[in-house]
Amino acid sequence: MTTITIIGSGNMATAIGTRAAKHGHTVELMSRNTAKAQALADQIGNGATIGTFGAKPAGDIVIVAVLYAAAVDVVTHYGDALAGKIVVDITNPFNADASGLATTEGTSAAEQIAAAVPEGTHVVKAFNSIFGGVLAQDKPLDGFFAGDSAEAKASVGAFLESLDMRPRDAGGLRMASALEWAGLLLVGLASNGAGFDVALGVEGH
Repeated sequence: MTTITIIGSGNMATAIGTRAAKHGHTVELMSRNTAKAQALADQIGNGATIGTFGAKPAGDIVIVAVLYAAAVDVVTHYGDALAGKIVVDITNPFNADASGLATTEGTSAAEQIAAAVPEGTHVVKAFNSIFGGVLAQDKPLDGFFAGDSAEAKASVGAFLESLDMRPRDAGGLRMASALEWAGLLLVGLASNGAGFDVALGVEGH
């Protein structure tokens, strides 16, 4: 399998890292909080390591698992260290009370991140419409993603498949906005009776 780098050490970093390690990937964690990253690497086990925040990630796929408010700053901080990598944006740009998105209409968190990464680095939106707790259950799930590079999307699709997920390609990066609204839809459903154990999916008939 491959090495996956995760920037962040919160709930989604834990859920994705644990699932990736369980399915044979090597996980590298990078966080401003080294102690938290080390504790998470120990928890994940399976050879998970920590890297220096801001240094060149070991993985070809780099998952930005920080809050939306910090994501562009983090990517900017890494700068050329991300050159040639596939950057997976999992953020949801919710406003303060999660009643809408903080982004302006016609743009997305993923596109803001894409504008901040070095040239030749491809951004793919993924994992934002799945609750960490559901991801951690390690059951088959639909994984929606969007991006402009066919090659990067093929890599992310193969990664999702390796995690026992069904890759669902939503189109170009302009569709990231729709996926971010889908994240908000999921929170709305969960908060209004469906509970936080639900997942969005596509069925063929």
